[in-house]
Amino acid sequence: MLIDRGRIGEMIPHTGSMCLLDRVIDWDASRIVCVAVSHRDPANPLLRAGRLSAVCGVEYAGQAMALHGALTRAQPGTPRAGYLASIRDLLCSRAYLDDCGAQLTVEARLQLAEGARVIYDFELRDGERIVVSGRAAVALDG
Repeated sequence: MLIDRGRIGEMIPHTGSMCLLDRVIDWDASRIVCVAVSHRDPANPLLRAGRLSAVCGVEYAGQAMALHGALTRAQPGTPRAGYLASIRDLLCSRAYLDDCGAQLTVEARLQLAEGARVIYDFELRDGERIVVSGRAAVALDG
């Protein structure tokens, strides 16, 4: 089921230019795969000195995780707020994302959902090459 940018903006708290994902190309109960092109946008709000640091890939992954939570939520309504608690095993194979190809693939895989916390493994790919990967723990509100 393809989910476009407009629908994504309705499902996560990130709006306008801060909504970094362009579409969902696949998802199920344990993972989500999204596409982003905003890494090449000169108006990307995460740019510093005209460049998009690879570390910003964590925000792309975080938005994919939030979207996965919204899609898999058992009860409709306002999604629970999530706060990044930790990042582990962060690897960046390049310094910047803005010099990647036309689109990035953002994948998040749910590893643990326990009460008010979730843990995801994530990776951003430029074609077949992994450019950012890691594991994120998120504390959920309520």
